[in-house]
Amino acid sequence: QVQLVESGGGLVQAGGSLRLSCVASGRTLGGSTVGWFRQPPGKQRELVAALRIYIYSGVSTDYADSVKGRFTISTDNAKSSVYLQMNSLKPEDTAVYYCAFLKGDSSRDPQQYAYWGQGTQVTVSS
Repeated sequence: QVQLVESGGGLVQAGGSLRLSCVASGRTLGGSTVGWFRQPPGKQRELVAALRIYIYSGVSTDYADSVKGRFTISTDNAKSSVYLQMNSLKPEDTAVYYCAFLKGDSSRDPQQYAYWGQGTQVTVSS
């Protein structure tokens, strides 16, 4: 069982920045993937960024085209938290953001992720 708790959402003006945090408990993240998804009102949930954490060392990342160059996903040395640094925010980034856990290789399909956090609201005003 994996528990995920997100934080860091809020209201920001266009062009601003936010940093989301996802704290994981219940198991280590090595050998797994943590993804940040978002769901705008009335729309489907979509992958924003995924971080594949290898057991022994190293990570790999995957980003949605819409956030490349603006968002950065990372983990801490203990590999117990995953962060999403969001810069140059746009009104279209407004959504509830979720972190999710997948044991194994990265995927953009939310149905592949077994555990989810409760979500954090990000609102970008124009």
